[in-house]
Amino acid sequence: MDLGLKGLKVILTGGSRGIGRRTLELFAEEGCDVAFFSRDPVQLAETRAALERFGGKVVASPFDMNDADGYQDWLRDAAEQLGGCDIFVPGASASGSQATGDWDTCIRFDLMGAVRGCEALEPYLESSGHGSVVFMGSTAGVETFLVPQAYNTIKGALLVYAKQLGQAWGAKRIRINTVSPGPVEFAGGNWDAIKTAMPELYDAQAAQFALGRIGTPDDIARTVVFIASPASGYTTGTNVIVDGGYTKRVQF
Repeated sequence: MDLGLKGLKVILTGGSRGIGRRTLELFAEEGCDVAFFSRDPVQLAETRAALERFGGKVVASPFDMNDADGYQDWLRDAAEQLGGCDIFVPGASASGSQATGDWDTCIRFDLMGAVRGCEALEPYLESSGHGSVVFMGSTAGVETFLVPQAYNTIKGALLVYAKQLGQAWGAKRIRINTVSPGPVEFAGGNWDAIKTAMPELYDAQAAQFALGRIGTPDDIARTVVFIASPASGYTTGTNVIVDGGYTKRVQF
């Protein structure tokens, strides 16, 4: 299937590892120009080199989401360097900082990173003709998960914002969707650490997947890229659960 992505401009926050990294690779493989940041300059340089091998334009620079005042400036500058923005994926998360219990960080990264990002990029997305935003949710935001914590609550709030924004921006031909992964394991990620530090917890959760295994970044990234693409151009206001059957709720 041709996803219709060739030549489109993608801005993804975060992106040097895990789901973000794999999503960037797939966009670049499809012929997109991409922009991303990372707070780790070594990971950023390695990721940029890997993406440049696909032949498209890559805009990358170190940035830390704790710089709230500079965030929108970074996004606008990235859009100008790319020559526009067709797809926005606000992927930077408190989870990547092991701060899922910190309310302030979860609000600033996971919620306001999406809100302020959309505010900054709205004119670029509106003029695109292919405007698409994919928020990164979590199954922790749709049913109870482990313990009460900020991350779970804020991901739930993000779903409400995404649904309402999809209605509000429909007339602008900007689609808004959310992809909500279940637990995902990759080297250096949270579940990789849990596997070592709390093997009983890891094993108990791993046993709950209907498909028999915990998720990988590739499992999630492929859905993000499809939902973002013109091939899914009639989809807006949707939350897609990608969890290998980890959650047990019935979603209507």
